[in-house]
Amino acid sequence: MDETQNFRLKYPPLIDPFGRKLTYLRIAVTDRCNLRCTYCMPEEGVPFIPHERIIRFEELYRIVAVMSGSGISKVRITGGEPFVRKGLMEFFERIAALDGLRQIHLTTNGVLIHQYIGKLKRLGVSGINLSMDTLNAEKFKTITRREGWEEVQKSFRLAMEYGIPLKINSVIQRGINDDEIEGLARLAEEHPIQVRFIEQMPFNGLIKEFRKPFTASEIKERLENVFGELYPENNPGSTAQLFSVPGFAGKIGIIAGYSRTFCDSCNRLRITSTGILKTCLYDRGSIDLKTLVRDGADDARLYEAITHAVAKRHKDGFEAEEMTMNIPKQSMAQIGG
Repeated sequence: MDETQNFRLKYPPLIDPFGRKLTYLRIAVTDRCNLRCTYCMPEEGVPFIPHERIIRFEELYRIVAVMSGSGISKVRITGGEPFVRKGLMEFFERIAALDGLRQIHLTTNGVLIHQYIGKLKRLGVSGINLSMDTLNAEKFKTITRREGWEEVQKSFRLAMEYGIPLKINSVIQRGINDDEIEGLARLAEEHPIQVRFIEQMPFNGLIKEFRKPFTASEIKERLENVFGELYPENNPGSTAQLFSVPGFAGKIGIIAGYSRTFCDSCNRLRITSTGILKTCLYDRGSIDLKTLVRDGADDARLYEAITHAVAKRHKDGFEAEEMTMNIPKQSMAQIGG
């Protein structure tokens, strides 16, 4: 994954009706997770998708190869929790060899990844996003409804030791962990990492009540009350508004996933664990790529289907959500976190 390499696209780049060039693909390799986080799914969990409906790694590889030939240069592997799926490292190794990909990132809850950190470093992983909603072991059990605190801390330490770029993702829930914003932010004071605070989004598998989240503006106000002025940094295409703080080794980020303030520069597509292409987190899904592959579609047909979906991409998440108002909300594990 040499970011300086010259690579000639096989297909025209993917550009939506609003002139946004799509270069970033998020792949949910599974809907399963070894945690039960309160903001992600109900306590009883969600019905898992039958194995035969999950897209196979060889099918995903074909799709990624086509998309890398049309300008997708960054891939993020997510879930559910990606490391609960067997064969993940072999899949990572295969796509890491694709000429068009410049970056491959991982999003994980950190419970299992520590045993793979060394190999990921050797394969050239571009970065790891590690979920860490609390610095308290007991609160971890409350939020995740599971054990695993020590394993997450081990993953954090190993990623730092191996020099892998690290982003800490903290979903802030009102009355649960909003009192830890300062403590979590101080991780970026001590280490050259990003600590990113995320608005809770309405994707927990429930159609029931969704309390107004602790908003991005409230998070920023809380941080400024402690650390003084936050200095915004230019970070085009990112969901996070990054800030520098005097005296910090790292950066602070705020992701307004519920407020959706970053749609104008969004450059990403998603593939769910069932092979559905989504052009927006909030849409119902654009096209079933898995079925196309299984029905024998060649690469040109796959590219045609993807461009057709991109041509119908909504202006923003609010417009996409309006089209799905009567459809039950999925959990983030089902969509791809």
